[in-house]
Amino acid sequence: MSPAPLAGIRVLDLTRYLAGPFCTMLLADYGADVVKVESPKGREFRASKAGSDNYFFLSSNRGKRSLTLDLKTAEGRALVERVLPHFDVLVENFRPTVMEQMGLGAERLLALHPRLVYCGISGFGADGPYRDRPGFDQIAQGMSGFMSLTGTAESGPTRAGIAICDLLAGIFAAHGIQLALFDRERSGRGQVVNTSLLEAMIGILSWGAGMFFERGDAPGPAGQHHPLSSPYGRFQARDGYLNIAAGNDTMWGRLCEALGRPGWRDDARYRGPAERIRHRETLTGEIEAVLATADVDTWVERINTAGVPAGPVLDLAQVFSDPQVLARQMRLELPHPEVGTFVTTGLPVKLSESPGAIARRPPLHGEHSDEILAELGIDDAERAALRACGALGPSRASA
Repeated sequence: MSPAPLAGIRVLDLTRYLAGPFCTMLLADYGADVVKVESPKGREFRASKAGSDNYFFLSSNRGKRSLTLDLKTAEGRALVERVLPHFDVLVENFRPTVMEQMGLGAERLLALHPRLVYCGISGFGADGPYRDRPGFDQIAQGMSGFMSLTGTAESGPTRAGIAICDLLAGIFAAHGIQLALFDRERSGRGQVVNTSLLEAMIGILSWGAGMFFERGDAPGPAGQHHPLSSPYGRFQARDGYLNIAAGNDTMWGRLCEALGRPGWRDDARYRGPAERIRHRETLTGEIEAVLATADVDTWVERINTAGVPAGPVLDLAQVFSDPQVLARQMRLELPHPEVGTFVTTGLPVKLSESPGAIARRPPLHGEHSDEILAELGIDDAERAALRACGALGPSRASA
């Protein structure tokens, strides 16, 4: 088995909240050595009511090592500049001007270290009229148009149930970093990678944006059903919900058989995709009347056997006990000194020859400060001086 794809890549992680940490976690999953820089003065992004690390921190910081360093001190900033030649990548998710104000802007750092890949993640982008606005997930969900497509006419614009803009920005940032590292192999030079919550969300609008580009008017909320196909959406059975995707005439005919209603194929209201969309409300009512006679599991089995895609709508307890999810190792456990067992999601991308791995739990606050700095050539005396001036947090031995 080959080493993980990013083995040998060292990442300086100056991020907080979610988009940045999720990006660097993805890099760590596939072999990068990620050094997470945290303030020594508190655990604001970690603490739960119980005093241990919270699920928000744990869910996006596995695989990293923690270094407590105060970037608000001149000594802390000088140390970053000094050790930067040991790193391939720097990732930050401050507002676009903050790093420049600290003397750590991209232009200056690349002048000092031309092979550096510098990634900045922001709310709205590195330039433009909104660049200095604070950016949070729900704001970007609304401003990207995503919320206008989500929900129903009755509910109005609706947010996603997860911080989807943060997570997508993290994914696109990790993608951009890997592209820049690949380009560096050819050019020998690093570069700046920029993305934002707003751009990431607009970047995945896909045919939602395509409908607007083609028609010239903004589509409304899609609701529980596919706007361009029917029957294709969420339906209610006797004991819960399932999704059915009869995406063409062949599947429609198979669904009619599976539901025990072969006569629907000859019904003029449903004869062809356009007619089924036009009569969606009536068709949905008729399908749900049939589905109400049996449980979700029965219908999922029957409809799939007929060759039509169908699946239950699961809650997370059901997801993480589902045999397919477990077979694909999408629920993993590691021991953790504070929470006992750290439970996390698995790797969504599997490589046959150089797979990643989740082998390191999220770090404790400042857990690896001495280890990391010793590797970077900072000796005991200098670490003591950094602690004395408040730039470096206490060692774990004295914490």
